[in-house]
Amino acid sequence: MNRFSLKIEYDGSLYHGWQKQNDTKTIQGEIEQAFYHLIGKKINVVGSGRTDKGVHAYCQIAHVDLERDWRPEKLEGALNFFLKKIPISILEVKNVENSFHARFSAICRIYEYKILIRKAPPVLQKNRYWHIWRNLNVSNMIEASNFLIGTHDFTTFRSSICQSISPIKTIDRICIKEEIKEEEKIIILQFKARSFLHNQVRSIVGSLEKVGSLKWEPKYIKQILKEKNRQRCGPLAPPDGLYLKKIVYPFK
Repeated sequence: MNRFSLKIEYDGSLYHGWQKQNDTKTIQGEIEQAFYHLIGKKINVVGSGRTDKGVHAYCQIAHVDLERDWRPEKLEGALNFFLKKIPISILEVKNVENSFHARFSAICRIYEYKILIRKAPPVLQKNRYWHIWRNLNVSNMIEASNFLIGTHDFTTFRSSICQSISPIKTIDRICIKEEIKEEEKIIILQFKARSFLHNQVRSIVGSLEKVGSLKWEPKYIKQILKEKNRQRCGPLAPPDGLYLKKIVYPFK
């Protein structure tokens, strides 16, 4: 068998997440359907990780095993032909060693969350940001985010349906920046870790929004982290503003 990696970009607005499910559209299901049209048989597409309903990706990575030794650029073009009517694009195809695994070979994942602050609701940017009409204090959000960097028990920021064996995760970096453009402000939060719990990023963003809106003091994030109680978490941020930004592997 010949193993190929796929670099995938998608708009998750119309899909029920990455993972294939019965009777609902998913990213994995659409790509596997494209392979079926191409080679006439079912192929298992293995992703680097799941993204939730409505979440987007600049760079999802997956791998597939094929009997035919395709030229990568030809396989890329053929898949995009079958995907051209939907918001999924194969950015790159590579030949990889059979030891490569899209999920287990990854050494870190980077997610990005975008918040749009302006009074008027977005039209051209709809489903691309969390739209908030009031201003947020970014300095307070940065101060609060520092309590989450490092290795912690993230039970407070973990979904009740999370299947991870342990709530202990290590966040290597949280970077928060703002861009001001005329009548609007964009806040971008970037999270880097080897892996994340289910809904961990959206749970953290929802809590940092409470800090930015001055409803919580920055140090309150440290307190609720220590309490290990999901009920203390802020509201879950919507999926619209979340993007899988990058997957890093120990080789180019």
